[in-house]
Amino acid sequence: MPTLFTKIIQGDIPCYKIAEDEDFFAFLDINPNAVGHTLCIPKQEVDKIMDLDETTYLGLMAFVRKIGMAIEAALPCKRVGISVIGLEVPHVHVHLIPLNDMRDATYQHKVSLTKEEFETVAAKIRAKIE
Repeated sequence: MPTLFTKIIQGDIPCYKIAEDEDFFAFLDINPNAVGHTLCIPKQEVDKIMDLDETTYLGLMAFVRKIGMAIEAALPCKRVGISVIGLEVPHVHVHLIPLNDMRDATYQHKVSLTKEEFETVAAKIRAKIE
């Protein structure tokens, strides 16, 4: 059975897409810790990051770096934090979280955005991808 993230990749579930290439996909987290909280995933459905083959792992990290740099350029933040936890969806995903204080990294503080705000943030990040 496809994961929630596979359904997003296939377009069965809508998302606020940031970027996509042949192997990877990035989209805004709909329950974000901070404005611009983005998930980067491989299109290949693998549960744990350490189960990725080395080529896919390194490709994912290069993709994560590109998206993280765009987030940092597009949004006011002190830095972009990276987190790999992966308990809630059995599909590798890397969280990129714009950080202004440690509270943004705790997953206990959430922000709410309207559909229009999500679309605006996604557009700002996309515009900074090189």
